[in-house]
Amino acid sequence: MSYCVNPGCPHPQNPPDSILQCQACGAKLLLRARYQVIQPLGQGGFGATFLAKDISLPGQPSCVVKQLRPSSSSPRVLEMARELFRREAKTLGQLGDHPQVPRLLDYFEAEQQFYLVQEYVKGLTLKQEVKQSGRFNESDVKNFLLEILPVVQYIHSQGVIHRDIKPANIIRRTQDNHLVLIDFGAVKDQVSQTILLDPADQSANTKFSVGTFSFAPPEQMALRPIFASDIYALGMTCLYLLTGKSPKDLDFDAVTGEILWQPHVLVSPNLARVLDKMLKPLVGHRFQSAADVIRALNGEFEDPKLSAGLATQFNGTNRTVEEPTIFNDEGTAWLSPNSKPSQSSTKQSYRTRTSFTQSGNTGMGPRVARSLAESGRTFGTALSNGNLAAQKMVKAPPKWDGNSLRAAYFKGKRDFADCELSGVQLPKAQLAGGNFYQAKLVKANLQAADLSGANLGHARLVGANLRSANLTEAYCSTANFENADLRGADLTGAYLSKANLRGANLCGANLVGATVSDEQLAVAKTNWMTTKPDGKRGFGL
Repeated sequence: MSYCVNPGCPHPQNPPDSILQCQACGAKLLLRARYQVIQPLGQGGFGATFLAKDISLPGQPSCVVKQLRPSSSSPRVLEMARELFRREAKTLGQLGDHPQVPRLLDYFEAEQQFYLVQEYVKGLTLKQEVKQSGRFNESDVKNFLLEILPVVQYIHSQGVIHRDIKPANIIRRTQDNHLVLIDFGAVKDQVSQTILLDPADQSANTKFSVGTFSFAPPEQMALRPIFASDIYALGMTCLYLLTGKSPKDLDFDAVTGEILWQPHVLVSPNLARVLDKMLKPLVGHRFQSAADVIRALNGEFEDPKLSAGLATQFNGTNRTVEEPTIFNDEGTAWLSPNSKPSQSSTKQSYRTRTSFTQSGNTGMGPRVARSLAESGRTFGTALSNGNLAAQKMVKAPPKWDGNSLRAAYFKGKRDFADCELSGVQLPKAQLAGGNFYQAKLVKANLQAADLSGANLGHARLVGANLRSANLTEAYCSTANFENADLRGADLTGAYLSKANLRGANLCGANLVGATVSDEQLAVAKTNWMTTKPDGKRGFGL
C-alpha cells in the first residue's frame, strides 16, 4: 500500500499497485523518486511522521520520513517549523553513528515541503511499554538510567541539549532490546553556559525553544536551558516509569517548586537521593552532568552540600540566547490543581522558581539570590564560601517603564520573565513572542497591544487593561487575570488552562480554539458578543 502525504488529501490510502500518483488527489506518491510512504506514525505541532521504504536500495529497507506540517499557517510558525527541521537535520548529522541515536539518511525539499529521512527504529516507546506492561520497579529504573545516561553524556559532549527527553521519545529497539533516544527536533546546539551579568544588555539573537511542559525544568521555562535541564527531564521520566503518572498529575510544593513524588513510590534511600537531586528546581542543587548521576548510582561519591557548581559541564564560553518557548500538546501548569498555596507562599514561589544562573560557581541567578537574601535565608554554598564573583552578580533586576521596554524589544530582547512591570504603560505595543513568564503586570496598560504567541505563564495581570489586545496563541497557563479588562481581546488559540479569570471582563472577546474550561468562564464577565471556544456566540451576563 502507498500512503499520500498531501495534508489536504481526502483519501490518502492507495492500493498496492498505485505507487506513482495518488488516486484521490493526484499528488506524487514517491518522494524524491525513491521513498514510498506506507503508513502514518504520528503527528505533532510542526510535523507528521510516516513509515516508508527506500525502493532505490536492495531489499527496500524501512525508514522514517518526517514532513513539515505546522499546525498554523502563519509565517512566524512556518519559519519556526523550518528552523526546527534544519536544526534536527544538522544535529543528527553532527551526532554521527552513535548506535542509540537514529541516523540521518536524507534531508530535502520538494514542492514547497520539507522532509527529513531517518533510520527506522522498530520497537515500543517507554510510554507504550508502561501502558502495556505496567510500571517499572526500582531495578528496572536503575538499569534504564545506567543505559540512557551514557547516551545523554555523548550528546552533551557534542554541545547538544536534547530539551525534550520523555518516555515517548525513548524507544526500546526490538532488534537488540537497547534504548534509543529519538526526536531531536527540539535540540539546542552550542548551548550558552554563561548568564549575562547585565540583564538589560542582552543579545538580539532571538530564536525559540521547544519542549514538553510537564517534563521541562524551570530554567528551560525561563528560556535558559543548560545540560542539567536534560538531567531534570530524565528524573521526570523516571517518575513516570515508577508511577505510570504524568508529572502534571503529581503535586508541587508551592514554596520550593519541588515535585512531591515520594508518597507515590517506594524505592531505596540511595535511589531516592539520586532522584531527589535530579529533580531539584534550583540548577545549582541538581546534578550537573550525566557522569555525575552515573557515579551517584554506583555509590562512588556523596554530595551532602548539593553544591558541586556548574563547572563540571562547561565546555566553552558562549553567549546567552533568548528564546520564546513553544510547548507541545502535553503542556500543563506547574502548580497541581489540588494544591492551594497561600497568597504569601505563592508570592515567594513566584520570586524563586525560575531565575537561574548558568555560570560556573553559583547555583542560582541574581534574582533568586536577591529574593532569598531579602527573606533572610542562606542562598548557596558558593556565597557562604565567600565567592566574590557570585556576590557581584547579586544585583537588582532592571526597572522597566513603557519606553525602555519598547526600546529593548525593538533591539531584539524578548525575555522579560519574572520582571516587575506593574502599572507599565504599553498601549498598542508590539510584543509578539515575548516571554513574560511570572512577570508582575498588575494594572498594566496593554490596551490593543500585540501579545500574540507570548509566554504569560504564571504572570500576574490583576486589573490589567488588555482591551482589544491580540493574545492569539498566547501561553497563559495559571496566569492571574482577576478583574482584568479583556473586552474585545483576540484570544484565538490561547492556552488558558488553570488561569484565574475571576471578574475578568471578556465581553466581546474571541475565544475560538482557546484552551479554557466552562468553570473558568463561569466566573468571568461575558455577554452575547463573546465568542466561545467552539466558535458559537452568546454567554449570559
